[in-house]
Amino acid sequence: MSRSMQPMAKKIFKGVLVAELIGIFGAYFLFNKMNTSQDFRQKMSERFPIVLEVYYKSMEQSGTHGIREQDQEKWFNGRS
Repeated sequence: MSRSMQPMAKKIFKGVLVAELIGIFGAYFLFNKMNTSQDFRQKMSERFPIVLEVYYKSMEQSGTHGIREQDQEKWFNGRS
């Protein structure tokens, strides 16, 4: 690699690194918000149901069961 390409490669590397860090913190924030707020999960079910499905599946795979059922029960009873 020539010397003129090195500064550009460093800028690209830093940009990719920053993008990955933003993605990691964003995913953590989203998971934490969904894990602590049933109302937020309801909003996610209306706007981004695929994201909520990934949350439910990851929780079930980690051994935490019943969140989906609790949410559905509350949302169903809330409509009546």
